[in-house]
This record gives sequence, structure tokens and C-alpha cells, in this order.
Amino acid sequence: MTYWALNAWFLAVVAVVALLAVVRLDRRRANGPRSTGLTAGTWLLAVGGGLVVLLLMTALFDNIMIGIGLVGYDPALISGAFIGIAPLEDFAYAIAAAVLLPSLWVLLERRTPAPVSPSPSQEDPA
Repeated sequence: MTYWALNAWFLAVVAVVALLAVVRLDRRRANGPRSTGLTAGTWLLAVGGGLVVLLLMTALFDNIMIGIGLVGYDPALISGAFIGIAPLEDFAYAIAAAVLLPSLWVLLERRTPAPVSPSPSQEDPA
């Protein structure tokens, strides 16, 4: 199995989880004025910004690790496309992490009930 074939399975799962997170954010916004906070658009912008930074750091440090011989790849299992000396397949892990973690954060968010203000009949007349 090539690295791309292995990555495809993981990235497919990540894509489904990210889609579920975007749907949840859209539904939350559609539920009315009580729903405040993060929207799907701002979430995508934040994930994209984090992804850019993570990919730049991955390019830097993967090239260093491969250059000093810490990590090696079977040439028969890689595509032959490189960024520096790092195979392109190696960046799938950074993409998966940058998208999966915020997606899970949205999906596993703890929901707290809205605070209930006392009605006038329940207030203490003192």
C-alpha cells in the first residue's frame, strides 16, 4: 500500500468529521439570536490560517529531519513529488491534524442550558 492510499483513508474520515462540524455550526447559527459565537465562515478561516502555519512548519522541520537521516521513506511507496526533500505525502498528517482537532472541538462541545431569569412571581418581595 502506498503512502497516498493510506493517507486517503485518514483524510476521508477527516473530511467527513469536518463536514459534520460545519453543518453543526450552520445549524447553530440558524437556531436564532440565542446562538452566538463561532460561525462556519469564521471557523473555516481559523482552520485555514492554522493549516497554513502548520504546513510551513511541517515543511521546515520535515526537511530537517529527513536531511539529517532521522526519517526515511521507501522510494517505491512515494509519489515522487517533493517539497524540498520531504515527500508530498508527508504533509497529509499535518492537514489531518489541523482539520480534525478543531472539528472535534466543535462536535464535542459541551452544551450548557441558557440561564433562566426568575419570573416576577418568583422574586422575593423583600
